[in-house]
Amino acid sequence: MAGQGSTGNVIAALCSFFIPGLGQLLQGRLLMAVIQFVLAGVLWVFFLGWVVHIWSVIDAALFKAKG
Repeated sequence: MAGQGSTGNVIAALCSFFIPGLGQLLQGRLLMAVIQFVLAGVLWVFFLGWVVHIWSVIDAALFKAKG
């Protein structure tokens, strides 16, 4: 994927909006995707999943690939 603000990051952020971690998975960041998906699932039990949901969208949108 290209850098921050690219179309790929916008698509990843939209995917994370619907399912936390999906955008990170599209960017090839498997560990971060699993962490955010599981953390959001656990926290939604306590009605705090929205925090991870927002973090997931912002993280996907601001991601800069190395190299």
